[in-house]
Amino acid sequence: MAKSLRSKWKRKMRAEKRKKNAPKELARLKAVLGQGEKGEITMKDVAEVATVVPAEKVKEKHQDDGDAGKMDLDIKRNKKSMLDDQGRYPVWMSQRQAKKVKAKRMTKKGKPNSKKKGIAW
Repeated sequence: MAKSLRSKWKRKMRAEKRKKNAPKELARLKAVLGQGEKGEITMKDVAEVATVVPAEKVKEKHQDDGDAGKMDLDIKRNKKSMLDDQGRYPVWMSQRQAKKVKAKRMTKKGKPNSKKKGIAW
């Protein structure tokens, strides 16, 4: 994929932009890392390039989350029918799949011992 003329042009222009901005980015990084004129790093310099979050906030956030491995979901879903509490199918499920699951559910819900009536030959 990504072989159309438009995508090739976009890639070319992104490369040009990288070339143009590379010296500025390098200078900023050197200044932040203290390899420029200054020997010390100040938070003001770092804040221009990256988002600075104090370590205490990060530690508090991780300590507050007792169940870090579990996701907090409000939606309760039936595993067999795939319906949530409001009778909707998951977002990722296509309409064809939903129709198939519904048909399967309806046949089970219908008459379990029903045989087709007709003339027996």
